Amino acid sequence: MPDITLVQDTWRRLRAELDRFVIGMEDTKEELFIALVSQGHILLEGAPGIAKTTLAKTFAGLLDLSFKRIQFTPDLLPTDITGVKIYNQKTGEFEVRLGPIFANIVLADEINRAGPKTQSALLESMQELQITIEGEVYRLPRPFMTIATQNPIEVEGTYPLPSAQLDRFMIKNVASYPPVETYIEVMKLYGGYSREEPRTIVSRAEVEDMQRMIDHVTVSEDLYRYIGEIIEKIHGDSRVRWSISPRAALHLIRGAKAYAMMNGRDYVAPEDIKRLIKPVFTHRIILTPEASFKGHRAEDVIDEAIRAVRVPI
Repeated sequence: MPDITLVQDTWRRLRAELDRFVIGMEDTKEELFIALVSQGHILLEGAPGIAKTTLAKTFAGLLDLSFKRIQFTPDLLPTDITGVKIYNQKTGEFEVRLGPIFANIVLADEINRAGPKTQSALLESMQELQITIEGEVYRLPRPFMTIATQNPIEVEGTYPLPSAQLDRFMIKNVASYPPVETYIEVMKLYGGYSREEPRTIVSRAEVEDMQRMIDHVTVSEDLYRYIGEIIEKIHGDSRVRWSISPRAALHLIRGAKAYAMMNGRDYVAPEDIKRLIKPVFTHRIILTPEASFKGHRAEDVIDEAIRAVRVPI
């Protein structure tokens, strides 16, 4: 039986370092780590300038994994992400130039500034961990994780992510403006010229060991049934147009297992489900136009489903 305290100890070390570089955003830091351990992808949404990109880059910098950043813009092409075959006149043969998607951690910065065709270049990589270039399949390095940032859709020059793209993100984290105390602390710490760079503190082997430990976290039959009944309530809600997919249920249980290990347990408890259910489910639920017009939210649907289902003891 592996020692699951590795996950808890690693999280404590990682969080301490993250706190040195990024003030606040506690839930976001936690959910980044959950996504890493459970082999998921995460979407960070928030207004420009609140440190989404800084947090993602710092998080990647603390891990002994390859990292690439892709700045999404309206003129970005799918091949700028995946790679392309080019003809070499000297050899008379076509050569493959792999794109920046071939890294352990890929930061898709401001993903919704690019159009749907370019966004779709990530679909195969996020689900199948591979890229197809002119009919040939190329496997991505393991572990593989996509961290995407996006501005709120109301911001000028953005494109909404299609449902198929959203469903591939295990977690969507929505960060708001911090309290004024955080502004003051940021100005004091980072108002000068010099800035320390994060150093690697978590090895590739530790990341892979933590991901494998998911298999050793137990879930009771009652908890599986609990999740199933919540999903059934969401399915039956008349306000819901698109509901929860089986992929979302898998993401929830994997995330709950990772969160349990972060808290030193080798079993999932109801509080783990409640901690992850909104970050995992909310971005997947699409309400009917009538419900949206009346001001209903996906969070309301989830809250009511949770209240309607008995918590297993």
